[in-house]
Amino acid sequence: MQGPVIVLANAGSGRQQARIEHLAEPLAAAGLQPELRLIRHGHALQAEARRARDRAATVIAAGGDGTVTAVAEALLGSPAALGILPLGTFNFFARSLGLPPDPADAAQALIGGQVMAVPVGEVNGRLFLNNASLGLYPALIERREAAYARWGRSRVTAYWSALRLLCSYDRPSRLRITVDGRTTHVRSPMVFIAQNAFQLDQYGMAEGADLIRAGQLAIYVAPELRRWQLLGFALKMALRRARPYRDFTLEGGQDVLIETRSPRRSLARDGEREKMQAPFHFRHLPAALNVLVPAAEAARMAGTPVTAPGTAPGGLAA
Repeated sequence: MQGPVIVLANAGSGRQQARIEHLAEPLAAAGLQPELRLIRHGHALQAEARRARDRAATVIAAGGDGTVTAVAEALLGSPAALGILPLGTFNFFARSLGLPPDPADAAQALIGGQVMAVPVGEVNGRLFLNNASLGLYPALIERREAAYARWGRSRVTAYWSALRLLCSYDRPSRLRITVDGRTTHVRSPMVFIAQNAFQLDQYGMAEGADLIRAGQLAIYVAPELRRWQLLGFALKMALRRARPYRDFTLEGGQDVLIETRSPRRSLARDGEREKMQAPFHFRHLPAALNVLVPAAEAARMAGTPVTAPGTAPGGLAA
C-alpha cells in the first residue's frame, strides 16, 4: 500500500462512532495503518477530505450516498482512490462497485482490492454519483428527511413520505432542455438525470441503464399530469410497469442544459437537497474518479482474470 488509509465519516451518535471504529479493525489486522477521522459537522467533510487526499493514497468514506459523494467530490481529479464502507439506507454507488451491503464485509472486500477509474456526473461544477434532479424529487427529499427525523431512517419511512407528497404535489415547471445541442420546451413536474446504471437496474429501468453503459447520462422527463394522474404514474414506476416513450420521455446525452423561469431552484444531488443557481448544466465525465473495488468486480469491469487477494496494484494490499 502507498501511504496511509484515512477513514472519514460523520460522527453521529456514540453508538455510530463505536461502529465505525470497529469497521477500521479489519484494515489494521491486514497490516494497514488506518487513520480514523470522525467529522462533527457535515459541511466540514469535504475540507477534511481535501486535506486527506494530499497525504494518502486511499481515502475511505464511511456513510451513505450523501457522505460518499461529498468525499468523492474532494478527491475528483486527484490520484487518491476512494474506498467505501456503506452505512446508508440504499448505498447505490457502493453496491454498483460490487461491495457487499454489510459494512464489515465491505471492509474485508477493500483489502486486496484494485483501483479503477469510473465515470461520474456533474451539474454546475458539483459532482453526482447516482443522480441529480429538479422538481418533484427535491421536494420528496425534504419530506423524507422530516419523516426520518420523526420516525427514524428506513425504506418504509422513505416510501411512505413519498406517497404523502404525491397526494399533494401540483407544481409542474416550464423548462427549456438542450441535450447535446437539441432543444425542446416542456412543462413537467420533474426531470431526473441518472448516471448509475446499477440504480436504474434495481428499479427495472433497463433502457436508461443501457444508455449509461454506452457512456451517456440518462435523462428522464415526467409528463405534465394532474395530481391523481401523478399518483398513478408513481404507482406504475413502483410496479415497474412504466415504459419510456409511452409514460415518460427518455433520452441519452453527455451534455444537458436545463433553463427555468426561476433564477434559483432546489436541486437534489445523490439524496441531498440544495439551492442552486439556474441554468443547470449537466455533464458526463468519463473515467474521472479513482475508486477501490473488490478484486472480482475489478476483473469483471476490466474483462480480465481475478487477481489474487493482496496483490492487486494500487489497492489496499498490505
